[in-house]
Amino acid sequence: MWSLAWPWMLLALPLPLLVRKLMTPVVGSPDAGLMVPSFKSFAVLSDRSEAEQLLNWRFWLSVIAWLLLVLAAARPERIGDELEVPVSGRNLMLAVDLSGSMDAKDFELGSRRVDRLTATKAVASDFIGRREGDRIGLILFGERAYLQVPLTLDRETVKILLLEAFIGLAGEKTAIGDAITLAVKRIYDQGAEAEEQVLILLTDGANTAGEIDPIKGAELAQQIGLRIYTIGIGAEQMVVSSITGGMRRVNPSADLDEATLTRIAELTGGRYFRAKDTAGLQDIYRLLDEMEPVAEPEAGFRPVKTLFYWPLGGAFVLAAFLAAMNLLAGLNFARERKVKLNAG
Repeated sequence: MWSLAWPWMLLALPLPLLVRKLMTPVVGSPDAGLMVPSFKSFAVLSDRSEAEQLLNWRFWLSVIAWLLLVLAAARPERIGDELEVPVSGRNLMLAVDLSGSMDAKDFELGSRRVDRLTATKAVASDFIGRREGDRIGLILFGERAYLQVPLTLDRETVKILLLEAFIGLAGEKTAIGDAITLAVKRIYDQGAEAEEQVLILLTDGANTAGEIDPIKGAELAQQIGLRIYTIGIGAEQMVVSSITGGMRRVNPSADLDEATLTRIAELTGGRYFRAKDTAGLQDIYRLLDEMEPVAEPEAGFRPVKTLFYWPLGGAFVLAAFLAAMNLLAGLNFARERKVKLNAG
């Protein structure tokens, strides 16, 4: 369907005629007079001149350029078919740990061993891609917490900025309390009107930095209805080489504070998950999809594509062409006049 956003701009169509009627005629010089016995012949010439003007192609090009300019000012647009858009009314924040311990290579992705952050990026990116209809935000935290992406429906931007994150970007330590508090502040300021508020916090350690205690942050989240799902990431055992040249088993997740993460989830009505490998992390995010289901299509809208630039471009092309033709005509007239003067 075609329409005009500003149809009242069409009222400007007769403006050139009004200007011509209202403008004062140019008064010629008194020295440029010619004494003639009768004006009958000039009346015939005047009528012929107006008729020739109507047939003049320059005149019609000018008319077309003006029509295109007014049409562009009215902003023509094409309205597409109605589309169904899922709208969940949910604000979903992701808080991802970038501390130095996330560099531990105790996860596998495909057939290669990767660090915890790389596995998190792969799994969380798929999760973000499935969250159609949610407003998603991204918090990255280490020694400090930073809002990387505010709440938005642009899932692609969230995925890109998550994939661009790297270990140590926010410092080497872990400020879990600050990350929770920042999520509370941003959701309270930006998304208090949403029906559901959710924070998914992923970390592999304990709170070792920041100004806010994690439990205090959870209490603030509880006050605004922010539900927190916590994920503890890291394998339970890992084979490493010893100083003597042999192999020994270690627990790379010894610093993981599961008690605090569990308490945070319980206070806010969420749940604590333990991800020991990539498959486990994928299962957790699939379970989150079930616990926080994506909305069904509810609201309909029609995409609108503005097309004003086509008539506007046409008007500019015609105006440039007429200006070039007038310039050439002026140059030809000056050349012919010079030739006549030299001949005389």
